[in-house]
Amino acid sequence: MKDYGVDGVFVQRFVDYTRGDQKNSVPNRILENALEAASKYDRAIAVMYDLSGLRRSGEDCSMIIEDWKRLVDNQKVTNQSGAKTYLHHNGKPVVAIWGVGFPDRPYNIRNIGMERLIDFLQNDPVYGGCTVMLGVPTFWRTLESDCMNDPYLHTLIRKADIVLPWTIQRFSPLLHNDMDRFRDLVIGDIRWCEENGVDYVPAVTPGFSWHNLSKLEFPDDVKPVGSIPRQGGRFYWQQLSTAMMAGAEMIYVAMFDEVDEGTAIFKCTGDHPVSDIAKFIDMDGQPSDHYLWLTGEAARMLRKEIPLTFKMPVRN
Repeated sequence: MKDYGVDGVFVQRFVDYTRGDQKNSVPNRILENALEAASKYDRAIAVMYDLSGLRRSGEDCSMIIEDWKRLVDNQKVTNQSGAKTYLHHNGKPVVAIWGVGFPDRPYNIRNIGMERLIDFLQNDPVYGGCTVMLGVPTFWRTLESDCMNDPYLHTLIRKADIVLPWTIQRFSPLLHNDMDRFRDLVIGDIRWCEENGVDYVPAVTPGFSWHNLSKLEFPDDVKPVGSIPRQGGRFYWQQLSTAMMAGAEMIYVAMFDEVDEGTAIFKCTGDHPVSDIAKFIDMDGQPSDHYLWLTGEAARMLRKEIPLTFKMPVRN
């Protein structure tokens, strides 16, 4: 990340990671190593709780509250032993809660204690004082399509500080003028957020592939390899530049290391194993670090260190 100018990372923390003490769990050790590396290399880092795994049987967000207390007390997430690089927004440490408003989830956002969780993270005298970012569906503003049709979602978003719409797999370079649709979505989202006092961060991705996972989970509906192609980085750059042109001042890149869904930006080889069991997308002839480099260039463009351009840059 430091070599390529990638600003920082959110560490996903699924609800399953919060059950029980988890003191010496693998996720906790990974987080500890990530915090240490973030300090060493001066990269921002923040925790993103993912509600995936929250069960219908009476579970609520209380376990996240208790987990955050442990992370603050035991792992010193907001007070690293080295350089203090935990991500702050408006002077407050950022905590993300992802998975709010999706209709295919077993939990109901009205009865899992979301308002209590947000209030705790923002206002608790010991563990609060945080900026809360909510990860919501693409069409959260209109409450349609991939979003539950419940205006209570808007109530929660207004209580939070930042909204992160999940637009991955919703746009494709294979559809004519789809970037115009993405641009209009971002413009409308930003307008709503400005009117309601919430900050906004759009998500972008290099591409998408669910072939390998679909073979395991949906053998009767196997998805094609690279259903949303990367086009050598052109699709990624179109989203980045379109979001900035539409007025975005922050951008969330999905994801750093998600190989299963074909969205990873970390170094990958184009010379990968090929079999009937697993099929991977290739690098379109680009070098292994191509998406890291593009991300760094986009960060420079977002900071206005280089001009905004729709044309994907080429390395000298």
